[in-house]
Amino acid sequence: MLFKDVLGLNYIKSHLIKSVDHGRIPHAQLFVGPEGSGTLAMAIAYAQYVLCQNTDGENNTGNAACNLKFEQFSHPDLHFAFPVTTTDQVKKHPVSSHFLPEWRTLLKEQPYGNLYDWYKRLGVDNKQGQIGVDEALDIIKALALKSYEGGYKIMLIWMAEKMNTAAANKLLKLIEEPPNKTIFLLIAEDEEQIINTIRSRCQILHFPPLAEEDIKNGLVKQYSISEKDALAIARQSDGNYNKACDLVYQDSEEIQFETWFITWIRSAFKAKGNKTAIHDLISWSEEIAKTGRETQKLFLNYCINFFRQALLLNYNASSLVYFDIKTKNFDLAKFAPFVHNNNILDISEALQDAIYHIERNGNSKIILTDLSIKLTRLLHAKQD
Repeated sequence: MLFKDVLGLNYIKSHLIKSVDHGRIPHAQLFVGPEGSGTLAMAIAYAQYVLCQNTDGENNTGNAACNLKFEQFSHPDLHFAFPVTTTDQVKKHPVSSHFLPEWRTLLKEQPYGNLYDWYKRLGVDNKQGQIGVDEALDIIKALALKSYEGGYKIMLIWMAEKMNTAAANKLLKLIEEPPNKTIFLLIAEDEEQIINTIRSRCQILHFPPLAEEDIKNGLVKQYSISEKDALAIARQSDGNYNKACDLVYQDSEEIQFETWFITWIRSAFKAKGNKTAIHDLISWSEEIAKTGRETQKLFLNYCINFFRQALLLNYNASSLVYFDIKTKNFDLAKFAPFVHNNNILDISEALQDAIYHIERNGNSKIILTDLSIKLTRLLHAKQD
């Protein structure tokens, strides 16, 4: 992947290029950024710049054979680690090397993809993956070998926050004192979930959400749509190119999430003083509980964003509202007054608690039913 293929973020590109050109390459780096900001794409472009000894900032004047290998993401000195879980084909001790064909396909088709896209590609969106001890042992073995081409070896760990404590402790010494010419590139969306002993040994580079203009240009180039349509999608994407790509084909999971959310809200409003409406909330909870845990967590994060958008609209910050509601007969402006200073913190806390318990394998039906009952009470709170 070339630096020119990575959308925007020119100052980060410049920083990375200069660090290589001047021979100042940190042995452990942590790229932190929200979904769709290009952390993975940038890490691969950076790895290619290092390994192929390119010098002009655009990855096309170095080792031609090396650059060709990167087109297939198959350079022998670039190693990958990412969250995995058991599947029908891999029933025990799953590690990244078992899933490299699927991983390379994801990189070719969705370099800005998220964890949900990855699990869906593996057919395991009802499970939660992790980077475990087996993976850590594989990493240690891979980096103990000499580099294939005599230069650097790079270990790219995607979604490093999914590394469990045992694996992190196993890798701690290696990250602190790696073999000569070995680089760790860790990529994360939430650095707070990475243990402090790992974070403290990395040089951290923060990525912002992408600018609307960069997303618009990327959509025009990739999908050949009009600039007007691309700009409209870019405004809805909230700096997330992965979401923007989904919106091009109306294939975003958020379209389904919107339907679930509005059904939930309407049932919650009806439930006050109406015993029969409680059955609707229980049925809704059962429906969502049938989906995978990653889907549930993604949906609840969507709900947090929906309430945040309503709050902004309620307090006249409409310029920051980017949601484009597709559901007929639902007006965000009419819903907004019900989200205010007297309930937003409690709503957000209830949703965060639900995500926490689902992530720890709690009973989804019970968690979502409890959340629904709380929401019924909170939505009827009076604004100060």
